[in-house]
Amino acid sequence: MNTSGLISRRRLLTGAAAAAGSAAAGSLLSGCNAGSSGSGGSVTLTAMFSAEDLPKETIADFEAKNPGIKIRFLQHDPARLSAMLASGNPPDITIGGAVGSANTNARGLAMDLTPYLEKSQVLKKDDLHPVNDSFRWDGHRIGQGGYYGIVKDWSQDATLWYNTALFDQAKVPHLSDSQPMSYDELLAVAKRLTVKQGGSTKVFGLGVEWAWSLYAPMATMVLQQGAQLYSADLSEVDFTTTAARRAFSWYVDFAKAGVGPTSLNPLPDGSDMSTFSAKRMAITQDGYWFGGNFIKDSALNKDIRMAPAPLMGDRRISPCYSGQGAWIPAKTKHKNEAWKFMEYFIAGPPAQERAKSGWGLPSLKSLLPKLPQDLPYQKQAHKVAQSELQYLAPLPDSPYVTADAWNATLDKHLQRVIKNKQTVDAACAAVTDEINKLLKQGKERIG
Repeated sequence: MNTSGLISRRRLLTGAAAAAGSAAAGSLLSGCNAGSSGSGGSVTLTAMFSAEDLPKETIADFEAKNPGIKIRFLQHDPARLSAMLASGNPPDITIGGAVGSANTNARGLAMDLTPYLEKSQVLKKDDLHPVNDSFRWDGHRIGQGGYYGIVKDWSQDATLWYNTALFDQAKVPHLSDSQPMSYDELLAVAKRLTVKQGGSTKVFGLGVEWAWSLYAPMATMVLQQGAQLYSADLSEVDFTTTAARRAFSWYVDFAKAGVGPTSLNPLPDGSDMSTFSAKRMAITQDGYWFGGNFIKDSALNKDIRMAPAPLMGDRRISPCYSGQGAWIPAKTKHKNEAWKFMEYFIAGPPAQERAKSGWGLPSLKSLLPKLPQDLPYQKQAHKVAQSELQYLAPLPDSPYVTADAWNATLDKHLQRVIKNKQTVDAACAAVTDEINKLLKQGKERIG
């Protein structure tokens, strides 16, 4: 990954969410030619990735190590990917999120990688971290069955990063490295850290990356309370439960407290990174990868620390909201060559460099020792991240609705409640009705 500038979580992951939404819509756009046989018996493999994940140097290295395979690079484009999938002529390998892959798998668009994993000398099932379980599909739900993708890197996305200097100025004790605080405690701390001046906010106490996701953190809050969002067959949702209303209410309280950005009070760039870097945000809810932004910022990295994911309930969960990884479309004409590239990308030099960079946790257990610990803040974050590994749990993922649809619906009704145009109970009932309509439509579409 290119680490030359500050990178926001939204920039990293929005493309994947858009891809899932685009695929679910079933685009009828015409496709374009994908993999083909090259001159002299070589195979041309079409890879649709971001330029950050697949730079020219990586392509050249793979081709040098695999002289019979040429890479045709396509910049990742959700609309184009959907068109190519719909036309039956997809790229040979592409990128996407493990969380949210249920729709792709239910539609039969991805190839089962399990037979290749069982024979591979490079990628082994027992080396895969459980985050890869969100890429598994048994024909009905994620978490079991075959592997339909492999995560390249990931983070515990509900963890906290905070600026100790801003805590000291507000005379607020630093957060624990091992014991999570409750969401209610987090909001109380955020109020103490928020600094208002002349009718504007000088320092935000807390950022929750509102513009990037509402569904994933609320789903986590529900699971932490021992409840479920979906029915057993993932075709219905009940957002009127006590657990769901509590999660929704917390976001209302957060917004009304004025401690951080919301869709009604957004940041100019839609993410916390630049505001946190400018020392105008005391805490941001972001994953391990966020620390990669500060490697060269010695003035700031001496003051930043990572803390465990907060709790709403008794069950400790530190989730992954996406888990970007590679998957091979079922209709590729070059399955073996695509797998060879998968091995290289997930376990070869690119994977080792990603691990060393600190821009995310590798999904292979064998690569975890390569994470950077050169700087004090890296050592501290590494310790917290390692401790959080045991609390990973997959987020609920219905094949019949996208996270984008959830986010839009939740945000619409949050705004209405924040503006006192709707009660929490009415909002949660409306969310239930609207998502259930989408679930019904999605189920009818997939069959």
